Amino acid sequence: MSDAHNEHESAIRTPKQLVAAVAGFFLVTVIGIILLVQFVTTEKLTGRGSDSQDPQVVAARLSPVADEGFTLKDANGPKQLQAAEAVYTAICAACHATGAAGAPKLGDNGAWAARLAQGYDTLLKHAIEGIRAMPAKGGNPDLDDVEVARAVVYMANASGAKFKEPAVPAPAAAAAGDASAAAAAPAAEEKK
Repeated sequence: MSDAHNEHESAIRTPKQLVAAVAGFFLVTVIGIILLVQFVTTEKLTGRGSDSQDPQVVAARLSPVADEGFTLKDANGPKQLQAAEAVYTAICAACHATGAAGAPKLGDNGAWAARLAQGYDTLLKHAIEGIRAMPAKGGNPDLDDVEVARAVVYMANASGAKFKEPAVPAPAAAAAGDASAAAAAPAAEEKK
């Protein structure tokens, strides 16, 4: 006869060995649980959020979001125009610093040469209205045309052009308000 059926015998051959193995397994498991519980409970661990009921923490949670660096802007107040470099850094640099989507890099005279040859007015028109992958006003519709013009001059001059920075026009809203007030004054005098 062959020994093929004896190859798969286990280390436990008698019922006493089986009882000892089961008891040993349970004993090791119980000791492991006891040690784990003792490890967790012996030292007071402070976790995230343990100070959640402190008065300072509660006050910080309840403070208005507006107190966290938010500044209110008067929509009716005069618009503060940004400098050319500030507009470039905030809006234009996303593409013109890296050359993303085929945008000419700032200072790359070769890439700007063909665009500069078209003239300032064409460059400004493309910047305001958008062209190919470039969105109108660089994707920020809140920019004033003068701010866009300043940024165009800044980038073009850094790339070999000699454009003059555009002058800021007089506030049209103030002039229109003064004209309507002047027209209303004689009308009010005629009613008297």
